[in-house]
Amino acid sequence: MSAHNAPTRKDFPADFRWGVSTSSFQIEGAGQEDGKGESIWDRFCAEPGRIRDGSNALVACDHYHLFPQDMDMAKAMGVNAYRFSIAWPRILPQGRGAVNEAGLAFYDRLVDGMLERGLDPWATLYHWDLPQALQEQGGWLSRDTIAAFLEYTDVVTRRLGDRVKHWITHNEPWCSCMMGYWEGVHAPGGKSLADGMLACHHVLVSHGQAIPVIRANSPGAEVGITLSLHPIKAASSSAEDIAALKRHDGLRNRWFLDPLFGRGYPEDTLKLLGDAAPKVLPGDLEAIATATDFLGVNYYFPEAVKDDPAGGLMRASLVDKEGVERTGFGWEVSPQGLVDLLTRIQRDYSPPVIQLTENGSTFEDVLTADGRVHDAERLSYLQRHLAALKQAVDAGVPVKGYFAWSLLDNFEWAEGYLRRFGLAYVDYASQQRILKDSGLWYGQFLNEKLKV
Repeated sequence: MSAHNAPTRKDFPADFRWGVSTSSFQIEGAGQEDGKGESIWDRFCAEPGRIRDGSNALVACDHYHLFPQDMDMAKAMGVNAYRFSIAWPRILPQGRGAVNEAGLAFYDRLVDGMLERGLDPWATLYHWDLPQALQEQGGWLSRDTIAAFLEYTDVVTRRLGDRVKHWITHNEPWCSCMMGYWEGVHAPGGKSLADGMLACHHVLVSHGQAIPVIRANSPGAEVGITLSLHPIKAASSSAEDIAALKRHDGLRNRWFLDPLFGRGYPEDTLKLLGDAAPKVLPGDLEAIATATDFLGVNYYFPEAVKDDPAGGLMRASLVDKEGVERTGFGWEVSPQGLVDLLTRIQRDYSPPVIQLTENGSTFEDVLTADGRVHDAERLSYLQRHLAALKQAVDAGVPVKGYFAWSLLDNFEWAEGYLRRFGLAYVDYASQQRILKDSGLWYGQFLNEKLKV
């Protein structure tokens, strides 16, 4: 898509929210400063072989010290919303109990900095960096961690609830729980399906129980949760592949959406899980279904599945389609998948509001001799996904905001620093930030008067 075919800001409602997304562990650094406790990701990074490039996030983008210039860059780009996350171990180094005042003071400065620049703060309470002290007591496999999350939520929302009016309880429970406790590729590195399901359940219960705490401490605030969701297609029109699609969708999407929208866990998935299904206590499903103001959706790529008797409990396996465009991560580029996903969510669940809380791509970015990063592929990705977003909005899907992932190149979890998602290039040696062509275009799109 060329720039003259790309959508303009005027193609969207005047009150549409335009933002960027970040997360604490990936950008803050200051990993051992000002009383911050150890997180499960600090521990995971220290285990040989866990991170592809052997790196850690103790410095990352040093956002802890450089946030004013990052906020200036976001403001100059023209965004009016900024999604960030709060590091639980920076607030409660042991997970509960003693509060670290220096940690709260940092988020005071950060939030005030946003407001001074006209950026609407969107705070995520949990973006995967559980205090290690809680992990040593069972982590998300323990119901005690639900109580700890409520304590943490209370401390944070009491402090920031007068200024932050948009709260996300959890980011992507699939990634923190399934990839962390079952697939073993994220912290804490577990390899049990039953553990993954139990962790998911406790995270969802903690989400529901936290909502009244947030509402009490942040009057008038909007509260939601963010899910990583995928549009899924069958590899063929065979009855077997279509049945495999339903099984895979049950674990990948419906396992989260159904209980959040008051339907309980999907019966077909529970049956397949058998003994791996989590223990649900009285009141749990009611808590999970607590009404929210919006659903956060993170979209990156679609999935195709085929019937596979050897494909685990769901008897399904993913199919790599040939001849499709892919990002540097190997993910299929599919703007149409965004339309398919958003319209499916609206059709099946009718959330009051959807916020597209993450969308982005990674490619092999190179800083050239002219001091620029000419990321034509990401620029095209961004333009085409905004066109797809317009299509969904025009079709009546209640999407009210778009947050690009991410403002900055950052520590990309198990990939270390090998993947760059930023609209701004980060030279990690000098900590210099350089807006890529995609970031410059996003600024032009938002400001309309700027020229790239």
